[in-house]
Amino acid sequence: MRNTSLVALFCCILMATGAAEARKSSSGSGTGSKNSSTSVKGYTKKNGKYVAPSKRSTPDSTTRNNWSTKPNTNPYTGKQGTK
Repeated sequence: MRNTSLVALFCCILMATGAAEARKSSSGSGTGSKNSSTSVKGYTKKNGKYVAPSKRSTPDSTTRNNWSTKPNTNPYTGKQGTK
């Protein structure tokens, strides 16, 4: 009886871990986010501040599939879109 309870507990922990991983991977890029990205070179602003190189979603005719749009998430930074 005790072994059965331990096995059941272990299975519940494994299922919960798998569900958390599935949520993490499925929320990674949102519903309409593109898989392709474009590199942006670093540059210096007029005020002298340096902006580091980064990646962004490739441009197209819509903003609904950009990383900055809700509910999409930037796969490189993990930040969720706010627009």
